Amino acid sequence: MTIAPENSGASPDKTIVLQTMALRARPRRRGPFDWLFAGLILLAGTFAGWRLRSLMDGYEQAILLASTFALIALGWFWRPLARLMLAVMAAVMAAVALYGGDIQRAQQVFWLKYFLSSQSAMLWMGVLVFMATLFHWIGLLLPEAAARTGKPPSTSSASPHTAQRIGSWLAWAAAFMGLAGSGVRWHESYLIGPQIGHVPLSNLYEVFVLFIWMTLLFGLYFESRNRARGLNAFVLLVISAAVAFLFWYAASRKGQLIQPLVPALQSWWMTLHVPANFVGYGMFALAAMAGLMCLLKTTGTRTLWTGLAGSPALAAALLAAAAWGLDLAPAKLLGLARMLAGLAALFAMLIAARRYINPRTPDIALLDDVMHTAIAVGFAFFTIATFLGALWAAQAWGAYWSWDPKEVWALIVWINYAAWLHLRLMKGLRGRMAAWWALAGLVVVTFAFVGVNMFLGGLHSYGRL
Repeated sequence: MTIAPENSGASPDKTIVLQTMALRARPRRRGPFDWLFAGLILLAGTFAGWRLRSLMDGYEQAILLASTFALIALGWFWRPLARLMLAVMAAVMAAVALYGGDIQRAQQVFWLKYFLSSQSAMLWMGVLVFMATLFHWIGLLLPEAAARTGKPPSTSSASPHTAQRIGSWLAWAAAFMGLAGSGVRWHESYLIGPQIGHVPLSNLYEVFVLFIWMTLLFGLYFESRNRARGLNAFVLLVISAAVAFLFWYAASRKGQLIQPLVPALQSWWMTLHVPANFVGYGMFALAAMAGLMCLLKTTGTRTLWTGLAGSPALAAALLAAAAWGLDLAPAKLLGLARMLAGLAALFAMLIAARRYINPRTPDIALLDDVMHTAIAVGFAFFTIATFLGALWAAQAWGAYWSWDPKEVWALIVWINYAAWLHLRLMKGLRGRMAAWWALAGLVVVTFAFVGVNMFLGGLHSYGRL
């Protein structure tokens, strides 16, 4: 299928985007593996429904049934995800067998202690994320072997560097450990006590794990389906920051401990609202990184130094001054100042290295397409999550909307991306303006996700830092 012949006058960037869209739309026949996968997922869902029937009400059984068919659809849509799900299912079943109904075996059985218990799996996930980030950036910054030797390349220039392929394998391994760890943690909560058992979505530690493996999968999908070489190197920067926070939260706040659910969270609404919310967060983070790649390609050096490196550095200096001079929770302000200073340093390194980075990243048209797709999908899921959250709030607190700080900032996030998509549709928002906006949107999302928990309170205080 030819999208744009040589004499059509279509630009190379536009041709790449059109070819990518055509590849996405091409149907694929179901093979033996697809039907085997569907059968195994149906079997697992049926077994879970039978095993946990006494612990689930009608709503939860309906969610389990819908989730089973949703997993089959996702596996059919993207075959690597099906393989990952089967591997995770096998690992979780092995961990359940090794536990044998006794939570104390987590420190007695070798495979549980060092690999399959939830805490071991989360540690492996974090280490693998850091390693994947390192290898992706090695592959992005170092030239191909053919370029170093002067020999003509044997494959197209779009082929990934060997180090980037290793980074992708490590990212898959990290996603596997994160998913398996979440599944095992779910089982561990019931081993502690049936009244404590819950889906691992109830506190900052658990939702950060959700964000990490979910965003990993988003990055892997966009990089493979869109042929967006180098995208995951940037996405992994956000994920690595999330892993660093997760480790800090576990070490300083004991967030890894499984605790009973507070009354407001003892609801099946949690299994719908939280995942939908984090599909939005993950997609917005990916869109921001695509926007950052666009800015490095299209924006002047002075503007980049001022907007990317200078702004967070100035904000860090102001916060540090406020922390020392005013009685405004100085420890938290200093912590935020350090994070902003680190962000400024990261941006400075990216600006300094952009002449090495830009030739190895996707074309602007493809990055713009990725940015738009990610924001559109993220906005759709975030809208669903907001609607579900309102229904949950009515059940838990007696009102659909309480102007709680978390709710207010969720509304700000929603309005921000609604405006982005509206201007994209009505005014053709593209280029540097769209990229700056997408990157600034991640700042808003980060504050809604973490900043509200650090500096504000309200009804969502169960996630307070």
